Amino acid sequence: MTFHGGSDLATVYDDALGEGFGLIASNIAEPNTMMGLMQGAQRVDSDLLLQMSNGACSFAGNGDPITGLQAMGNYIDLIADQYDIGVFLNMDHQTNLDTIRKQIELEIPSSIMIDASHDPFEENVEKSKQVVDWVDEADADILVEAELGTIKGVEDEIVADEAFYTDPEQAVEFVDRTGCDLLAISVGTQHGVAKGKDLELRPDLTEDIRMALRDHGLDTPLVLHGSSGVQPEQLQEMLQHGICKVNKDTRYQYEYTRTAFDLYREATDEIVPPEGIEDHRDTFFNDVDWAPNKDRFDPRVAGRNIRDRIADVYADLAEVAGSAGRSKFN
Repeated sequence: MTFHGGSDLATVYDDALGEGFGLIASNIAEPNTMMGLMQGAQRVDSDLLLQMSNGACSFAGNGDPITGLQAMGNYIDLIADQYDIGVFLNMDHQTNLDTIRKQIELEIPSSIMIDASHDPFEENVEKSKQVVDWVDEADADILVEAELGTIKGVEDEIVADEAFYTDPEQAVEFVDRTGCDLLAISVGTQHGVAKGKDLELRPDLTEDIRMALRDHGLDTPLVLHGSSGVQPEQLQEMLQHGICKVNKDTRYQYEYTRTAFDLYREATDEIVPPEGIEDHRDTFFNDVDWAPNKDRFDPRVAGRNIRDRIADVYADLAEVAGSAGRSKFN
C-alpha cells in the first residue's frame, strides 16, 4: 500500500503530542471527498488521515463493508501515490468484532477504532482489549483506538441522547488494561450539526485526563470526536492538552451537497425545463426546442467543484489544527 501503516502513524502522533498539534481525521464514503482531501493536504503540506465508518464501507461496497474497504483501500492506495504527503486510513466507530477481525486480516487500515463506549465499563474493556490482542497476534501494522465516555449525537448506527464525560482515573485504568494506542474521550463535544446547541466543552477535563495518564507513565494520544461546531480557538486550546486527532465528517457532507446545490441552482434553466416547457426527460429531449446543457449536468463538473471546495476546507482546518507544514513524508 502507498498509504502508510500504524507504525508511521504513531510517529506522527508522537510529534503531535510533543509539538501541540493535531491531525484532522476526515471521513470519506466516495472518491470526490477523498481526492479533495488529498489536494488540500498536499497544498498545505499536511499528512492526511482518512477515515471510513462501517456505513461508509457498506455504501462503497454495495452493501458489503469488507468489499467496500477493499475497493476504497485500493483507490486510496493508487491516488495517494500521486502526492508527496503521508496518507493513512482509520476505520471509524467499529462495533462489530467479526468485521474488525476481517479488517485486521486484510491489513488494509493504518488504525482501527473499536467503539464499545455504549457498553458497561467492563464490557468496553473486554472488547477493546480483544481487538488489541488480535492486532498483536497478527503482528499487524495497525494502531487501535478505543473510546471511553459517550459523546452526544449520532454517528453511523450509534445514538446517544446524553453526554457522559470521561473520568480521568477511569481513563488510566482503561488504557492500562486494554493497551489501546489512542483514547477517544468525551469532554462535551457532540456529533452532527451543532447549530443552536450549547457545547459545554471542558478543556480542563482534557488536561486532567492527560495529566492522569502521564502520572501513570501512559503517554497516550487523545482523540476528539464530535467536533462539529467547535470553534478554532476552542480546538487550539484542546490541542495543547494532548488531543492529537480531531474527527471531521458532517462538515464535509454539508460542503459536498452545498457545492453541488450552488452549481445546479445557478444553472437551473440549463438543467431543468423552464416553466411552461414540457419535460421530455423520458425521450431525452429528442427533436425538441429545449434541451439540457451537458456542460452543466455532466457529473464531473460538480465533482471537480466538490473536490476544490473540500480541498479549501481541509486546508483551512489543517492550518487551525497545526498540521500544515509538518508532513513527515514529503
